[in-house]
Amino acid sequence: QVQLVESGGGLVTPGGSLRLSCAGSGFIFSRYAMRWYRQAPGKERELVATINSLGGSRIYASSVKGRFTISRDNAKNTVSLQMNSLKVEDTAVYYCNAYDLVSTHWGLGTQVTVSS
Repeated sequence: QVQLVESGGGLVTPGGSLRLSCAGSGFIFSRYAMRWYRQAPGKERELVATINSLGGSRIYASSVKGRFTISRDNAKNTVSLQMNSLKVEDTAVYYCNAYDLVSTHWGLGTQVTVSS
């Protein structure tokens, strides 16, 4: 059974940091590229960051470039998103996604709230 489980969300003040993690199981994690998406209330789901299967290539949305860092550990089947200099507009549910040419898998999401 494929599972992606996100953790690390919470409430943080503007300018603060959070680190999200996503643990995968039930599939060959190292064969999949991994993405973090987010969805704010009333808005469409937005792609935040992508890392390829071996971790050598990373792509970021312009809104988070320079503040967020995606990384992965294939030995532990985990992908992380380090979020620094958080802004109120980063508030959203963050989702982990695994994809390859034939399949895609989603986690249930973790809430990140940035508020003073």
